[in-house]
This record gives sequence, structure tokens and C-alpha cells, in this order.
Amino acid sequence: MTLDDCLSQYPGAESFTFGDRKALCDDLLALVRAGQKTATCGALRDFGPGGDAMPVVGRQDIALEWDGAPALVIETVDVTITRFCDVTADFALAEGENDSLDGWRRDHQTYFERNGGFAPDMELVCERFKLIEDLKNG
Repeated sequence: MTLDDCLSQYPGAESFTFGDRKALCDDLLALVRAGQKTATCGALRDFGPGGDAMPVVGRQDIALEWDGAPALVIETVDVTITRFCDVTADFALAEGENDSLDGWRRDHQTYFERNGGFAPDMELVCERFKLIEDLKNG
């Protein structure tokens, strides 16, 4: 299925990739497919005009493979703006990438440092979602 096919099947959908490199994107897509990843976050500074589209509760969006091929359709179920230092263990564990809040903080600090900068009080767009369709595995 092409991205255009997906966009006609899911009108109003935005498309995005998880992560900032192929290996991370592949890992995160696998975690969503396994049901382990039901949340994601990004720096608030990266959203808005010229950046990523803000997630919207109820909107179904298309997660892409690193090469741009449609991979998954997710539906946003909750969005909050939260400072990095205020992210809860519940949210961190819902991201599915770590088994502790400390691990989440360490890995996400590293991610943000290589993607525009990090500060403990930086604001994050924290999104919870559910998997609607796996476009690769049916």
C-alpha cells in the first residue's frame, strides 16, 4: 500500500517516522507491533509551523518505515504537554523502550541532545496511542 493509498483510506491523517535513524525506527515500529509501545514523545519545539504536526486526540496517523513506506496506523488517545523532569514512570514505561524511569530519562536525554538540545525543564508533547492497523503484517 502506498502512502497516497493510506491517506485516501485515512483522510486527515498525518504521517511521521519514529526515531532519528533507521535502526531506532525499526526497533520502535517492532515495539508498537508487539503491543509494548503505546506512547511516544517529542520536544515541543519540534511541533508547529515548519515542524511536525501536533497529535490530535481521535486522529488516526500513519507511522512510516525509515524509507517512507507506510508501516502502521495509530490513533491518538491522549496528548499532554509535560516538562521532561515531570514525566512519570507510567508514561515512560508506556513508551516501551526501557524498564525504568531512570533508563527512559538517560536514553531520552541522549536522544534530545543529538536532536536540538536538552534541558531538564524542556517541554515535551506526550502522546498515548493505540494501534489501528499494521500495514506490513496485516
